[in-house]
Amino acid sequence: MTKDAKGSGDQDQMGTEEQVSPEDELAEEFAAEQAEAQASGRRPNVFLRLYRGQTSFDFIGNKKWWFGVSALIILLGIISLATRGLNEGIDFKGGTSWVVSSQTLTVAEATAAVKSAGVTDPTVVQLTNQLNHQKQIEVTADLNNLSQGQRQRVEINAQNALAQAAHLSNPNDVSLSEVGSTWGSQVTKKAIEALIIFFLAVTAYISIRFEFKMAVAAIVAVVHDILIVVGIYSIFGFLVTPDTVIAVLTVLGYSLYDTVVVFDRIRDNAQGLGASGRITYSDMVNLSMNQTLARSINTSLVAIVPVLSVLIIGSVILGATTLESFGLALVIGLTSGAYSSIFIASPLLAVMKEREPRYVTIRQRLETRGDRGPTLTPAMAAAMAGANSGASGRSSKSGGGSGVIRPGAGSARASGQTGSPAGSDGGDAPSTGRPAPRPRKPKGKGKRR
Repeated sequence: MTKDAKGSGDQDQMGTEEQVSPEDELAEEFAAEQAEAQASGRRPNVFLRLYRGQTSFDFIGNKKWWFGVSALIILLGIISLATRGLNEGIDFKGGTSWVVSSQTLTVAEATAAVKSAGVTDPTVVQLTNQLNHQKQIEVTADLNNLSQGQRQRVEINAQNALAQAAHLSNPNDVSLSEVGSTWGSQVTKKAIEALIIFFLAVTAYISIRFEFKMAVAAIVAVVHDILIVVGIYSIFGFLVTPDTVIAVLTVLGYSLYDTVVVFDRIRDNAQGLGASGRITYSDMVNLSMNQTLARSINTSLVAIVPVLSVLIIGSVILGATTLESFGLALVIGLTSGAYSSIFIASPLLAVMKEREPRYVTIRQRLETRGDRGPTLTPAMAAAMAGANSGASGRSSKSGGGSGVIRPGAGSARASGQTGSPAGSDGGDAPSTGRPAPRPRKPKGKGKRR
């Protein structure tokens, strides 16, 4: 290659590398449009921007706030557990149960009757016999702190009080029974075994489907939900029943489902936009979360609102108190699960991934060169994908490569566009999209140019 041809090739390559990419042009256009709309007061509200894909919430930048809120609630729960413990039902600690059949007796009247007989902190629920559809009132209370004589006296007094309140002539029509703690302990043991199997299965699945660090983040989010639910139950003294245990186990599946959906989007972006080396992992996680934010909100509302309606209308208004234990645990767990999938799992994943050498190098290079553009929104990412598709189609027609952004792709295309690969004699070779053939060594005594 002659000196002039080599210099011309270098200048062409440098000029090509200095060209602004379509991605940068789109990012600048979006940033200018947003700035203009904000300055003129035409910027839509947050809900419209959310469903138009125009949000760019910085979830990772505010991770200290999210972690701090969760840590505070968990700490208060641990303190409450250490000092007060859980308000366990008689299924877990044993107690006394009275059941009376009556079509007129209300929960309030039964509560007042047993309290007047010396029963403290009774749990009163209204049941319906499925055989004859007759209403029943069940009263349960923990009398284990009383002596044998005191417990028998309170049991008889409460039985007489309920019979009188229900207008029954015979007190023996009120069923009196002792409830042991054996069944509740078996439920607790089975629940712990189910949790262990659940954690092992989730870790294996996510590690195979995604990667181990995602499995760690998902498990931490699930443990977060358990601690939040247990802590809230201890702080507010809610009654823990077998229905509560079943509801908590149900919620864990929902929390994991929402987290996996976000991780799936992060994986797709990591294989596409993240592979270019022009965006940090934290920015890519922010983009993924903004892309799935509307779906996460809709899914959470669809799950929480019906359960909340059943809890309020069914147990409070209609008096179906049997729904209270199950519905309350579901509402608390679903809310915590929605929170952890957005504000705990993904930020924790970003913290772990940003420590990998690859992403440390990308961040340092972008910060040193000042190539970090404005925060991507879902709409910007979709437009960039469309631009890359269009560029890919045009380049394929003219013999160019694909439109996928890859590290070093710019220099490779630059050399292909100049048509003067290193080592050539400076002739204009047609662009075929294939690597230029290596120059042959001239025969004879002629000198290489």
